[in-house]
Amino acid sequence: MRIRSALAVAALAVVAAGCGGGGATGGSGESAKSGEPVKLDFLSLAWQEESVAANKAIVDEWNKANPGIQVTYVQGSWDNVNDQLVTQFAGGTAPDVIHNDSPALAGFAADGYLLDLKDKVPAELKSDIPQAAWDTTTFDDGKGNQGVYGVPFLQESQVIIANKKLLDASGARVPTADNPWTWDEFSQAAKKMTKSGGFGVAWPMKSPVNKTLNLALTYGGKFFETGPDGKTKVKVGPEERQVLQRIHDQLWKDKSADPGALGQGTADPLPAFFEGKFAMLPAGVFLRAQVVEQAPEGFEWVTLPAPKGTTTEQGAVSQTLSVAQDSDKPEESLRFISFFLNGKNQARLAKGDWLVPTSQAAAADPSMTTKENGWDVAVASAKTLVVAPFLKVKGFDEWKSKVATPVLQQYFADKISLDEAAGKLVTEGNQVLERYEK
Repeated sequence: MRIRSALAVAALAVVAAGCGGGGATGGSGESAKSGEPVKLDFLSLAWQEESVAANKAIVDEWNKANPGIQVTYVQGSWDNVNDQLVTQFAGGTAPDVIHNDSPALAGFAADGYLLDLKDKVPAELKSDIPQAAWDTTTFDDGKGNQGVYGVPFLQESQVIIANKKLLDASGARVPTADNPWTWDEFSQAAKKMTKSGGFGVAWPMKSPVNKTLNLALTYGGKFFETGPDGKTKVKVGPEERQVLQRIHDQLWKDKSADPGALGQGTADPLPAFFEGKFAMLPAGVFLRAQVVEQAPEGFEWVTLPAPKGTTTEQGAVSQTLSVAQDSDKPEESLRFISFFLNGKNQARLAKGDWLVPTSQAAAADPSMTTKENGWDVAVASAKTLVVAPFLKVKGFDEWKSKVATPVLQQYFADKISLDEAAGKLVTEGNQVLERYEK
């Protein structure tokens, strides 16, 4: 697979170099006639040191191999990218190639700011990425047509980071990607690891929505349903309640989860984790980077797959590369994207961001199948990622911030019952969604 990836890289470079001098329309044609290279702006949101280095290195490699198409790396920030893009789209100054995440594409697609890539992605790149990943970037164009508005390349899954010493001492079965714990087994393991002065697990729930909704899919919980009238309503039935109840039970029934972690952000419990105050920390795969950076010398840890319900499916959000609708260099932009996101390069980008690649060639790269730092478990988890259905719901962000976050925080803190939480999520949630119905 590594040989095939290398050949693919070489082939793409040759094709791109051969096409760089002409054959495109608009500004690229004029540049070709004048002998000047076509120039592309690439907005990158990479922020971790390793990730920025990988992004810049790939851009440099492209520029050296393609003198006729030169890419300028533009550093952006996740903190303000969408506000920045709204201004740039309106003013006609948006970058040609745009890095973002899949939920943000819906609004830009409906407003006509992004190029529909549905029939434009090269066959090799399209076939290397599973349909489930493409589904995360497929949106309505505002006129009833479904289009693909970005190439998905990095995704986050939920895993369990565990203290190896405490896990081994518990006698619990060690789960694997092929044979994960059921939620019952996970609860039993947490109880076994709960000792005097220490808990089995910690659930940091400062931002509880994405984590719980993604995990709810292991029981088929979707939290939203669209009726015959085409209107979307909040749904909190048996499937949606499963994971919520199980986390609550660990906290207040089994007393195997540390209630002190509830108000914390994802990485905040790490110092206590290193001190052995709890044995397991459910988190996104990206947290492994901070574990590697911060763990004291000699601390042993392992990455375990998330628990299984009726399925191992989890909701996925993708990082994406899109092309601005107003770009006069769409063909060159797609050639650059095809190079940037080939199997070899996706593996490099995934390592830099500590996320999982969508590319099947990248997933087979030796750097992605190693047991070191849990890469084998992290990448295997991508096989059961599906589009998070709630991210397609108009008004989800407001429901998340104004309704779901405070309600779930209250429930996990044992301030309200599950029935009360479900009632608030539905009643208050539907009031929010009604404002977004046309």
